[in-house]
Amino acid sequence: MAGRKPQRRREFGTVRKLPSGRWQARYLGPDGQRYTAPETFDTKSDAQEWLNLTRADIERNQWRDPDAGAVNFKKYALRWLRERGLAPTTVDRYNGLLRLHILPTFGGKDLDEISSPSIRTWRAERLKATGATTVAKSYRLLKAILQTAVDDDLLRSNPCRIKGAGKEEAGERPTATIEQVFDLADAMGPRWRLMVLLGAFAALRPEELAELRRRSVDLDECSLRITQASPELTNGKRVTGDPKSRAGKRTVYLPDFLLPELRRHLQWFAEKEPDALLFVGEKGAPFRRSTFGRKWRKARKKVDMADNFRFYDLRHTGNTLAADTGAKLKDLMVRAGQSSERAQLIYQHSTAKHQRKLAQGIDAEVRERLRASAAEQTKAM
Repeated sequence: MAGRKPQRRREFGTVRKLPSGRWQARYLGPDGQRYTAPETFDTKSDAQEWLNLTRADIERNQWRDPDAGAVNFKKYALRWLRERGLAPTTVDRYNGLLRLHILPTFGGKDLDEISSPSIRTWRAERLKATGATTVAKSYRLLKAILQTAVDDDLLRSNPCRIKGAGKEEAGERPTATIEQVFDLADAMGPRWRLMVLLGAFAALRPEELAELRRRSVDLDECSLRITQASPELTNGKRVTGDPKSRAGKRTVYLPDFLLPELRRHLQWFAEKEPDALLFVGEKGAPFRRSTFGRKWRKARKKVDMADNFRFYDLRHTGNTLAADTGAKLKDLMVRAGQSSERAQLIYQHSTAKHQRKLAQGIDAEVRERLRASAAEQTKAM
């Protein structure tokens, strides 16, 4: 009895010769849909080789729907923002980066139409049009969105491959001297004087100052309890919630020279109810960034400060003074409301005693500087 002939392995897909003389490859995907190779081939063997590679991808579970990336980038990016559970301030910032820097170039493209060369060209053009820091932020956002598309099996790989493109090389921010802080406080006027002093000597963030209330103040301890923050979005709306980080909820002990300033502000300018805001405008409404910004720019010009000196930069003065007291790193982090992942900091603790001592160190340093400055002025007369 003759032996049975071995069965030929069933061919995967089909190839056919087109009227142009080139060869086309087609196959049935694991999803039951028929797909055509995205290109035609010079020879039948080339088409068959492409089919063999595609079959190997399917057998290794590495096959991806070639049409999966045909998703509009703008729609995907906006959905990405909605689904991330980001803080309102982060959404506000990302929306601005998308609207101004990313969508004008990529908003009309599908995900699989965004290539590494097009990203390099986009980045080069952005660097000519705006600051390097903004371009780095925009690149990081674009890379994060496209990486999620990879995770969603919409792209094979992330086309953002420019080494170091997301790294910010921001210049060192200016630091105001003690004398300049008091000059700025005087120039801002009595209503906003304390805000400037707390921004510097308590290293409070603008959004933390915006949410300070009478109940936040402990005059006996000369301290402030920071529990919430109210950052202002670009549309003028304030979003009240937890501070910037978990470390943002803290008690800040103030140098003693601020106690008379604090008492005077509570008596003259703060609303009278226990839960009332500490800083309000002339009509009793929460201060607005636009209105405060105009006052700040005028004050900055009046005392001859650099145009790029921001209110937020006052924190550098406070942090520098605190560091000069010899405080340990954990104490400085607690005072400034900063978090860190460094393992060695887990086992360090900052007590109220340390924070009080730190505030006293700032108090002594400021008083000494002011005495020296007054002595020099008297000598010059």
